[in-house]
Amino acid sequence: MKRKMEPLPLPIGQWCLVLAAIIAIGTAIAHTSCIFLGPECYAVQMAPKQIVESAVNGTYLAPVGTLFVSAIFVLLGLYALSGANIIRPLPLLSVAMYTIATLCIIRGLLPIQLWFRHSEKISDAVLIVGVVWLVTGLLYLIGYRICVKQ
Repeated sequence: MKRKMEPLPLPIGQWCLVLAAIIAIGTAIAHTSCIFLGPECYAVQMAPKQIVESAVNGTYLAPVGTLFVSAIFVLLGLYALSGANIIRPLPLLSVAMYTIATLCIIRGLLPIQLWFRHSEKISDAVLIVGVVWLVTGLLYLIGYRICVKQ
């Protein structure tokens, strides 16, 4: 007997944006974890040398910078949820969504194109992060375009 496929509780555009929000907010959580896990966490997440040194020395640059960057990622997640009509519309929603999508796609393409040209200069981790941000940018772009048309 064939099983009947149940429809998704959310349209595909909203699913794309919810997934993008999860990636963005997950990134914020991962960054924030460095404050509690210490210098090794900053190093593993490829933080700039000055940030790792700040964490080693106990200065404020690492935690304050981390909170600032994490807040940006939370904001990106909130815009994805707003674009999916899950939370109220945020200011300049359309401009923000296309800007976020574009920046994520560029962020994703930079290590990929370098890997094609000079694979020895790109680690596997950097390449994977590039692919994740490329996919995230496409989720923002495609998800928002679908949601706008509904």
